[in-house]
Amino acid sequence: MATASPARARPAALVVALVVLAICLLAGLTIGAVGIPAKGMLLELLDRLPFVSVSSGLSPVEKGLLFELRMPRVVLAAVVGGLLAMSGAGYQGVFRNPLADPYLLGAAAGAGFTATLMIVLVQVEGLVPIAAFGGAIGGVLLAYALGSTAGRGGGTATLVLAGVAVSSFLAALQAFVQQIRVEQLQKIYSWILGGVAGDWSQVRLVAPYALVSAVVLLAHGRLLDVMSVGDDEAVGLGVDAARVRLVVLCAASLATASAVAVSGLIGFVGVVVPHAVRRLAGGSYRVVLPLSLLGGAAFMVLADLLARTMLAPAELPIGVVTAFVGAPFFVGILRATRTVSV
Repeated sequence: MATASPARARPAALVVALVVLAICLLAGLTIGAVGIPAKGMLLELLDRLPFVSVSSGLSPVEKGLLFELRMPRVVLAAVVGGLLAMSGAGYQGVFRNPLADPYLLGAAAGAGFTATLMIVLVQVEGLVPIAAFGGAIGGVLLAYALGSTAGRGGGTATLVLAGVAVSSFLAALQAFVQQIRVEQLQKIYSWILGGVAGDWSQVRLVAPYALVSAVVLLAHGRLLDVMSVGDDEAVGLGVDAARVRLVVLCAASLATASAVAVSGLIGFVGVVVPHAVRRLAGGSYRVVLPLSLLGGAAFMVLADLLARTMLAPAELPIGVVTAFVGAPFFVGILRATRTVSV
């Protein structure tokens, strides 16, 4: 029997991913220190639709908890997880390396450094996401500029090495700043370990960047498939490999910076989710990118659910939860990947 092509398998895979995401969203909205009945929650959502009037039976306190606390948190977790997973898939397509992640080119180090500066020197919490966003973009631009000085022959390996150099330098600067104000270490580490306990203002902050980066990355799925055979072969097929690499890197970096700005540094999502998608649905980026977006959203919603319920009423940093899940998975990827080319 012939194997179904990725294009034919895509609708079924997307339906499954959407169902899984819907289940995760439902769990995230209803489960917590204070439980909300699933039926009442769904009826309340219907009641908010135009020309629909139904009684949900929820109390005013439950309604406030649902719409002002839990829903923005769940939505933000889904957006952050989707962005990190999809940007990870984009980086892996550009570098043709299953171990590439969204922090490869200095995004995490740049965000960590500028966020630390804001916490230590300015001490205005509302400016931390803006500083982290600027730092993530700045770190990527610095790494790309440094890698470009090697000339055309450098390729993806030069970009990776430039990212490592920039990350190490910025991490050293961050450590130096931390030592200046030791009393601020708790705030700094709380941000570094990540979290999505935000409100609707953070969702609105990240939404436009998330939309732009998602559209660009999804539109380049076919071109990443062509580039997977190598730059020379892609050029022979009429694809401008340098332009595609630059556009995908910019879109993936924008997605990473947006996620980092509102959640802090959350690791492993960009490696674990795309790899799992490839194992389940094949390696075509026309499939991997959209499924990584949906799978990353579901993964982060579940991780946040565990973070706020495992030690309730205390709360774990979400980065700790993703590390518990992601680190063993990452070791499995390392063992399964015999040769890694960059």
